[in-house]
Amino acid sequence: METRSITAEIPMVPRMAEDPAELVPELAAVSAALFKVTGNGSVPRSTISLVQLRAGQIVASTYLTVLHTGFLRKAGESEERITSVASWQDSPYFTGAERAALALVEAVLQPPAYGERVSDELYAQAAEHYEAKALATLMFAIGQVNFFIAVALVAKPVPGRSFTDPWK
Repeated sequence: METRSITAEIPMVPRMAEDPAELVPELAAVSAALFKVTGNGSVPRSTISLVQLRAGQIVASTYLTVLHTGFLRKAGESEERITSVASWQDSPYFTGAERAALALVEAVLQPPAYGERVSDELYAQAAEHYEAKALATLMFAIGQVNFFIAVALVAKPVPGRSFTDPWK
């Protein structure tokens, strides 16, 4: 496997030349359905975006990190909250509910050396902050970003381009 020099410039072209959404047009319906599910109002959109930003950071996807940072800025989130997502555990900028959501996404994406990814204790902590519908919505928001992690890592769309057209 070839490794890239740390000083090499990263090309500003997608790895996959064809837009996967054009190759598989059924993706539009799936994407719209996932957005509708996570936008049902039971979890604040800002919390969902914070979780999805953290997911992008965890999997080291510049595309997802730039995308969700942009969504948070457009929604009026402070720079302090956005920039401290990576270090949320010791940041004073998050509520208990947001901390529970960030802990859940980390548990799903960063398996421990032993035991369950999402322990009963973590589930109980999240359930203290979210009613059943909201907890299910949060679970689907984590699933939504996981669905697109594969696209971000395999096809490698260009960071900073329009969310609706990262291939042009």
